[in-house]
Amino acid sequence: MTALLTIVVLILVGIAIWQMTKIFELSQIGSSNSQIASDSDNKYNGYLMFAFLIFLYGITIFSFVKYTKTLLPEAASDHGGEYDDLMLVSMIIIFIVQTITQFLLHFFAYKYRGRKGQKALFYADNDRLEFIWTIIPVIVLSGLILWGLYAWTNIMDINDEDDPLTVELYAQQFSWTARYAGNDNVLGEANVRMIDIDNANVLGLDNSDPNGVDDIIVKELHLPVGRKVNFKIRSQDVLHSAFMPHFRAQMNAVPGMITQFSFTPTITTAEMRQKPDVVEKVKGINELRAEKAARGEDNSDPWEFDYVLLCNKICGKSHYNMQMKIIVETEEEYNTWIASQKTFGAFMSSAQ
Repeated sequence: MTALLTIVVLILVGIAIWQMTKIFELSQIGSSNSQIASDSDNKYNGYLMFAFLIFLYGITIFSFVKYTKTLLPEAASDHGGEYDDLMLVSMIIIFIVQTITQFLLHFFAYKYRGRKGQKALFYADNDRLEFIWTIIPVIVLSGLILWGLYAWTNIMDINDEDDPLTVELYAQQFSWTARYAGNDNVLGEANVRMIDIDNANVLGLDNSDPNGVDDIIVKELHLPVGRKVNFKIRSQDVLHSAFMPHFRAQMNAVPGMITQFSFTPTITTAEMRQKPDVVEKVKGINELRAEKAARGEDNSDPWEFDYVLLCNKICGKSHYNMQMKIIVETEEEYNTWIASQKTFGAFMSSAQ
């Protein structure tokens, strides 16, 4: 019944719009139907261009004021500061160029509007102007690209010289699983062809590989602050993307291969929760949740900030819910937690 009513309403709206167009056509009887714009038309359009320019600047200022608070807090990884600096400089350059070019575009559209009896000036070329508007973007973009390549090289510096923690991130529709390398800090061999659900080998670990005996499989990621982490990333089914926004870290999870990403956490979860901008954001979110709860739309508990691992590829219908909690803690807290976890070897023994 609802679908039928919707169709009827849409048909009636269509008829109403059609009738309004007929009324508009009748109202134009006797007026000029010339296809050539008059001076009045050009002047009117010139003013509209200025009005749109004001709207454009106004919505930009409004967005800065209204939505800046929704941005991510400061980076919680050692490479994140350089990443944010590069992004900030890029956005400042884009904003300045956009502001100037949009003003010139709308100003010239008004200043050089068509006028009766005025002939447009044919301006073939100007080598000096072409050199200026070519060489300046080349210099700016070259600088940004070189800076970006340098930053990327530093970010992707994956090595074992500084005793990194080795962790595997395993993606499958629609969840994440983490596997720690254990006391030997070496992950056991694994392959999706070895997955054995009946025997609880959900990641396909090779039972004959001694390096996998002390591996630890968990559904919540704990990281020690100040220690580098080498992530080995696998996918069981489709293309996923391991995205940790607060650490400015992202790497695709590709079926059939292992990708890698490394970073060093610099701010614990407890410390980040005390940051003024995070406190303000949490307060705002909980106020909205309280309003929904008052309307009976949401009965969930107050939200608390946590780092999170997301999938940044549209991997299926439940993609939005593919996430895992990340806890950054002190070395002592991490050691206590990891010691309480059951190893793969112990788990398999108990399963048998």
